[in-house]
Amino acid sequence: MRVASLGSGSRGNATLIEWPGGSLLIDCGFSVKETCARLERLGKSGSDLTAIIVTHEHADHIKGVAALARRFGLPVYMTPGTFHSRDLGKLPELHLIEAYQSFCLGELTVEPVAVPHDAREPAQFIFSCGGVRLGVLTDLGTVSPHVEDMYQNCDALVLEANHDPMMLASGPYPPSLKTRVGGPWGHLSNQQAAGFLARVDCTRLQYLVIAHISQKNNSLERAREALSPVTADISEVIYACQDEGFDWLSLAPGPVLAEASA
Repeated sequence: MRVASLGSGSRGNATLIEWPGGSLLIDCGFSVKETCARLERLGKSGSDLTAIIVTHEHADHIKGVAALARRFGLPVYMTPGTFHSRDLGKLPELHLIEAYQSFCLGELTVEPVAVPHDAREPAQFIFSCGGVRLGVLTDLGTVSPHVEDMYQNCDALVLEANHDPMMLASGPYPPSLKTRVGGPWGHLSNQQAAGFLARVDCTRLQYLVIAHISQKNNSLERAREALSPVTADISEVIYACQDEGFDWLSLAPGPVLAEASA
């Protein structure tokens, strides 16, 4: 299995996962034109995709989903709450994720995880194939016991560290938005992400990708400062960005450490 990002942040999100039997896009917060350009940068096109999986209905995650699905005839997977929260028009093939039940795409097992976020029925996901376990965990305001239990023993983890509380408090957002972002249904702070990492078993973790970093309420320096005490033993820590996301990371089962492909 390998994973890459088309972009990560409030102006658009999309994560690409590839396994021997196919490839999928988690979210599509970009226009079709922009998505295709970003896929090309990773050596892929929309016609290579097997499916799109949607985490929730906020525009930076769902903006391009319907148009991309129609352009390439792709099946779309999402919870009923996410589907009914927006008028997406006619989709080529819709699969509703009922009650956060796991499902398979060929040899890839997809485990939806309920998270506390200000959306109708948000989900994050854990992907397993060939003995490799990849967790994607962004867009949540609180790490619930359920979330903590589900994300143990990942081989790779894409984790949100959205904001620094002091920067958020003194930043340009209006008070209502500051309250939403920093609240229990908003986004994880650097310190919340660090606390989560301190409590989960990271023994198998080959890659940790810090994602959804706010361009207005955070900085790489502050994120690194908060996370460094709990990431010293992780083989590779990568910070995803809005414009370029992150390049392909190839995952291997067991203790063998994978290398990022060019």
